[in-house]
Amino acid sequence: MYLTGFHAIEERIKSGRPCGPLLVAKAGPRAKEIVTLAVNNKIRLERTGTFDLDGIAPDNRGIALQVQDDGGNTDISLDNFIAALGERRDALVLILDEITDPHNYGAILRCCDQFAVDLVVSRNRRSAKHAEVISKTSAGAVSWVAQAETPNLVRAMEDLKEAGFWIYGADMDGEPVHKKELSGRIAFVLGSEGSGISRLLRERCDAIVSIPSAGRIDSLNVSVAAGVLLYETRRQKK
Repeated sequence: MYLTGFHAIEERIKSGRPCGPLLVAKAGPRAKEIVTLAVNNKIRLERTGTFDLDGIAPDNRGIALQVQDDGGNTDISLDNFIAALGERRDALVLILDEITDPHNYGAILRCCDQFAVDLVVSRNRRSAKHAEVISKTSAGAVSWVAQAETPNLVRAMEDLKEAGFWIYGADMDGEPVHKKELSGRIAFVLGSEGSGISRLLRERCDAIVSIPSAGRIDSLNVSVAAGVLLYETRRQKK
C-alpha cells in the first residue's frame, strides 16, 4: 500500500520502521522537505510521472511512500506488553470495542499520541481497517502509537486485570470521570459509535465513567470523548 499524506509519510520515515521507495512525481516546497528527509534516512527514491503516480496512489500530492504493512505500529502482543511493564506502576491503555469509522480511529490514535497512551487494544478483523484514511486522520500518529490486535477483547480485559489494571468503561450513564482517582495502571474501554460498549465487556469493567456535559446533543463523538478521558487521566497523574 501507499501513504500519501504529508504527515503520514513524514512520521513513518521518522519512526525508523521499514518503508520505501518514495515515489516522486512533482515536489512542491512541503514535498521537497520530505524528499530531503527520505534521503537523509536512506529511503530509496523513484522518480515517476504524474499520470503513473495518480494510477498507483490517486490521492497523492506529488509523492507517495510504499509500505509493506497497514502503516500502523502493530508489531506487539498484549502478553509482551504486560511482561515488559515489569514493576512499573503507572500505565495507560485504551481498549476500542468495534470502532469502525476510520476517521474516528485515526483521530483516537492522534489523541493517544498526544497523551502518551502506552497501548491501544482492538479486535482484529472488526475494527477500522482503512489504513490510508487512518494514517492521514491521525496525522502520522499511527506510526508511533503501539497497537495490539486480539481476537478476544474479553480475554484481553481479564489479562489486564490480572496485571493490576483498573478498567473503566465510558458511557453517558456512568459516574463523572473527574470523581475517580485515575492513578496506577488504568485502561479505558470505548464502545462503537452506534451501540456503545458491548454487554460482555461492560460487565467486566470495574466501573463506568462519563464526561459531564451541558449540551443538547446526546453524546460526544468517540474520538473527542477519548481526548477528554485521556486528558483527565494525565491531569491527575501530574
